[in-house]
Amino acid sequence: MIYTVTLNPALDYVIRADHFKAGQINRTASEHIYFGGKGVNVSYVLKQLDTESTALGFIAGFTGKALKEGLEKEGIRTCFTDVKTGMTRINVKLKSDEETEINGRGPLITEEEFNDLLEKTGRLKAGDVLILSGSIPSCMKSDAYERIIESVKEDVMIIADAEKDLLMKILKYRPFLIKPNHKELGDLFGTEITCDEEAVACAEKLQKLGAGNVLVSMAAEGAVLISEDGTVLRQYSAKGDAVNSVGAGDSMVAGFTAGFLKTNDFAYALKLSAACGAATAFHSGLAVRSQILEVLEKMSDPFPVINKGKRSA
Repeated sequence: MIYTVTLNPALDYVIRADHFKAGQINRTASEHIYFGGKGVNVSYVLKQLDTESTALGFIAGFTGKALKEGLEKEGIRTCFTDVKTGMTRINVKLKSDEETEINGRGPLITEEEFNDLLEKTGRLKAGDVLILSGSIPSCMKSDAYERIIESVKEDVMIIADAEKDLLMKILKYRPFLIKPNHKELGDLFGTEITCDEEAVACAEKLQKLGAGNVLVSMAAEGAVLISEDGTVLRQYSAKGDAVNSVGAGDSMVAGFTAGFLKTNDFAYALKLSAACGAATAFHSGLAVRSQILEVLEKMSDPFPVINKGKRSA
C-alpha cells in the first residue's frame, strides 16, 4: 500500500473576479473548491492512475470533515488524525488581473496528536511506500519528517518532495526517490540550473549525501532522472499551453510512483511522471486519467544522457 502524508492539508477556494478592486464589493465570475495539500494531490493523481493509496495527516473542524468526506467520495482512502484545536485551513486563491493568495494557518497540533500519526506510520509493512510531501506547519518541530521516517521499518520505500533544509535533513535515511525542481535544486547549492549538465551535477551531490534516485523537474522542458545505478535519463515534455502550475510537481511524484511500482522500469516511470505533470499544467486543477493518457500518447520515449549538457534545459 502507498501512504501519503500531508501535515497541513487545506481546502483551496479558487475564485475568479473580473478586474478585482480592493476596498470594494467584488462579485466572482467563477468559484471552485479543491482538496489541497501536496500529499493529498499525490493521492488524487494516483487514483486517476488506478493506484490505491491512503492519505495520512491532520484534519480539524468542519473544514477537516469536508476534506475527509470529499476525498472518500473520490474513492481515496483516508486515515487522518483528528486535531482538537483549530480547523483545517482554507486557502483563498484569487485570479483576476493579478493573482493573489491568502493561506490559512491550520490547526494547532499537539505532541499527543503527532504521536498518533507516528503510531500509524509505525504499522506500515515491508513493501509499503511512504510519500512525504510539503512543508511542516509552524506549530510543529522541524524534525517532524525525521521522526516519521524513524518510526517506519527499514524495508518501507521512502519518497520525499520537500525543499531546502527539510530535504537535506532526510537524505541520511537514504530515501528511494526525491523530486526537486530545477530551481529548488539550484538553491540548495547556491547556483542556477540552466542546462542538463548542471542539473545532473547537483543531483549527483544529493546522491552522495544519501538520495537513491533523483527526479529533477525542468518545468516546460520535462525532467531528468539520475537513477541509483548511475543511469541518467532525459524526458522531454509534450507541447501545450501551461495554464496551471499548482500540483504539477505532485502529479509527477504520483506518476513516477505508479509507473515504477507497476513496471519496475525507470524509463516508463519517468515518462508517466512527466506526462502527469504536463497534464496538470495544461488544465485548471489536477489532471484526470483521460487528460494524462492524452498527453502520454504525444510524448516521445526518454533517452539516456551520454553527452551531459549538450541539450539545454
